[in-house]
Amino acid sequence: MTPDTMQALVYTGPNRMELTTQPVPRPAADEVLVRVAAVGICGSDMHAYHGHDARRPPPLVLGHEAAGVIAAGPRAGARVAINPLVVDPDCPVARAGRPHLSPGRAIISMPPRPGAFAEYVTIPERNLLAVPDALPLRIAALSEPVAVSWHAVRIGLERLGEPAPRVLVQGGGAIGVGAALVARHMGAAVIDVAELHPGRRAVLSAEDGIAVFDPTAQDPGADGYDLIVDCVGAVATREAASRLVRPGGVIVHVGLLPGNDGYDIRRVTLHEITITGSYCYTPEDFAAALDALAGGKLGALDWVVARPFADGVAAFRDLDAGRVDAAKIVLDLAAD
Repeated sequence: MTPDTMQALVYTGPNRMELTTQPVPRPAADEVLVRVAAVGICGSDMHAYHGHDARRPPPLVLGHEAAGVIAAGPRAGARVAINPLVVDPDCPVARAGRPHLSPGRAIISMPPRPGAFAEYVTIPERNLLAVPDALPLRIAALSEPVAVSWHAVRIGLERLGEPAPRVLVQGGGAIGVGAALVARHMGAAVIDVAELHPGRRAVLSAEDGIAVFDPTAQDPGADGYDLIVDCVGAVATREAASRLVRPGGVIVHVGLLPGNDGYDIRRVTLHEITITGSYCYTPEDFAAALDALAGGKLGALDWVVARPFADGVAAFRDLDAGRVDAAKIVLDLAAD
């Protein structure tokens, strides 16, 4: 039987998270109630935590990288990964195969939809993907960030149109690590990751076929890469990407740091360099990411660390202070 109240981790103001008791949400007619088993802390959650996201005003339950178990109804007990991007399936953009670009898209963790830093969350049933019994739900919760990486690498390779490329990933956070692992899975010949944090470099250096370096201490040289995936989105990374990509190469911009400067537009023009944005994922990307995780195709996932949900406030503080070497913290609410 579903309880009346639940624990929720609530963003209450800049640099403030509180563990509180709230009513269990009631699903709408097309929704189901999911008991959350695991939820990841995303860079966008940290952006909101710092008070830098007007789309996420406090007080608000954040969190959108989640997996759990359907709590009630005909599919009660089913293990599911949550695609948090809610889109009207009748939207013309969705019908054209690009629902992630629908002007009416919504995502849990933005009003009016509370997020998954809670024991329960509501979501349309069409947004749930079955999780194989052998896959831990804390790993299934990685489907969302890996789907972001999958989409970015996929569209970059499609625009490049060449096999076995030399790939540079800028940033060793979860999206960057995911991009490197997906690039390896998709057959990249060279995969380098530029990352400032020494702890993250140490964690990622254990991955076969992936080299990691400090971009402030090592310069790979101009024209060194066919495809660059910028998972930071800063002026410095845009400047570096403009120089390091080879003529005719592709830059995929995923990072969402503020600012617009950095690209060498003259070089981009003279060398026919393609720059493309990458936002979220299609349902097919999400399903492919979950399948890759379930099939063990993305490595040992040593870049992920699990913490109890009750430690959520401390986890945000530790991430903010740079005390976490792992690229991803997943908050554990229940044993698989």
